[in-house]
Amino acid sequence: MIEVDLEVCSGCQKCVKACPFAVITIVDKKAQIGDGCNMCGACVQVCPEDAITIERKVKDVDLSKFTGIWVFAEVSDDSTIRNVTFELLTKGAELAKELNQELLAVILGHNIEHLSKELATYGASKVIMVEHELLGQYNTDAYSSVIVGLISKYNPNILLFPATHLGRDLAPRVAATLELGLTADCTGLSISDGLLLQTRPAFGGNIMADIICPYTRPQMATVRPNVLPKGEPDQSRSAEVIKEEVSLDPKGLRTKVREVIKTSIEGTKKIDEADCVISGGRGMCTEENFNTLEELAKELNGVVGASRVVIDLGWRPKSVQVGQSGITVSPKLYFACGISGAIQHTVGMRGADVIVAINKDKNAPIFEFSQYGLVGDCQEIIPALIKEIRTRKAGQ
Repeated sequence: MIEVDLEVCSGCQKCVKACPFAVITIVDKKAQIGDGCNMCGACVQVCPEDAITIERKVKDVDLSKFTGIWVFAEVSDDSTIRNVTFELLTKGAELAKELNQELLAVILGHNIEHLSKELATYGASKVIMVEHELLGQYNTDAYSSVIVGLISKYNPNILLFPATHLGRDLAPRVAATLELGLTADCTGLSISDGLLLQTRPAFGGNIMADIICPYTRPQMATVRPNVLPKGEPDQSRSAEVIKEEVSLDPKGLRTKVREVIKTSIEGTKKIDEADCVISGGRGMCTEENFNTLEELAKELNGVVGASRVVIDLGWRPKSVQVGQSGITVSPKLYFACGISGAIQHTVGMRGADVIVAINKDKNAPIFEFSQYGLVGDCQEIIPALIKEIRTRKAGQ
């Protein structure tokens, strides 16, 4: 239930500008909320007088009215759908089949209508699309208000977000607004007794925890990229596109993006999309020694990654950190150079098809995860590898 304290309301109109569904009006200098309100909470967040309150009943909710598996489709800066979305749709299709419910994709942005077909090929039977120029660039207030409104209108059973920078910001805001449970950074999803069983690393990755949310809906989780398999697209599939209209006012948004600074290296693939990743750790000894990793990556058409300690030392940007607090990768070929093999790093790379470890310590834990191990100094072995690769290329 949403209420306006008329004695406190000053009629400042900030709630009118913030409402994404244009259902708030000012009458006699007091805010009035129309019947179309989805209780997204945008007005509550901007009200300077705390005149608007929302009471959300968590207990005694009829859970049977919540149905459908939703996947939030994340759009990249280049106006393409991020690969993790297709991984989530593949898993979502499995969950939907087991629960006998529909699989829906939810996509927000600007000029994105052409993307609906691609979502359908990975199993979405319906696509809920919200287009607005202010959604062209991610904004926490705008995106969370729209998602909360859609949830209040359609009552989904399960809502999955990618555990990307965007998803890790958006999902907690939605969960907090609706007072829902949320499991972050999941590595596995399944159905148990009709509930979503959400699996994630705990205690520094030393154990795997299974978590359920039996009392609130939707059941929400963020899922790491590259931990779930992506199915093959079926071009014969089609989806019903449901277009939702919103009315967003830039004056109602509390934040504004003035500049986007990219820390990724220009002209290289994203680390979570590369077929070959060459990562360096403390054993590389100096920042300059990463130049040899760059040379090896160039020969193998790969990208250079790093362990957390390298990021902390400032040798490489955060965007290439592999591990529990960084990015999960699953390339065809992974080099671990001068990396000891702590669990915090290996949880982010052990999905690789082939792992090659190079370390001076023959007892380093990294060798337990590797198909191939080279014991020795990285500064001697890597140049030798580069030389051999170039020799074989020249002989072709």
